[in-house]
Amino acid sequence: MTTTIENPVPEQDLSGAVGHRFLYTYANGWQYEMYVKNATTIDYRIHTGMVGGRWVRDQKVDLIMLTRGVYKVSWNEPTGTSVSVTLVPAERVLHGVIFFPHWVEEYPQRTVLFQNDHLDKMHAFRDAGPTYPIFTVPEFAKITWDEYVGEDNEEAVATAPDQLPAGWADRTN
Repeated sequence: MTTTIENPVPEQDLSGAVGHRFLYTYANGWQYEMYVKNATTIDYRIHTGMVGGRWVRDQKVDLIMLTRGVYKVSWNEPTGTSVSVTLVPAERVLHGVIFFPHWVEEYPQRTVLFQNDHLDKMHAFRDAGPTYPIFTVPEFAKITWDEYVGEDNEEAVATAPDQLPAGWADRTN
């Protein structure tokens, strides 16, 4: 389907992303995991990097297919962080842009926890700021693992990164 002024939204086939767990490593060495739980929700873990050890379940997202096999996942976190990730699974590549508020750049360890159990604390840190200047991290990443684990699988991201078996996040396929 061609996108036009009259028809600006291409046909949406999200099957190449929904139900998949992706492990990926950014060019800066940060390693992340994203499970696309359904068309509106992701779970994720951060294995290494500035906020390595952080994990989140049931993050509401905007998921779209830009064109066949290219997906964009965008969200705003209770911390004030905004993220936009373009996934190209067939090419084993993605591009992410993370917009960290200044307080996260200054005190990243405050966010290294299971966010769902600390939403009030995240909101308080966000509201206290400072927000600016925004620390923007635009990076390409290599998708090192892509597996279909099914839609709405509550076991896909059920533990903290440090509770996984040694080498779990280093798998490749």
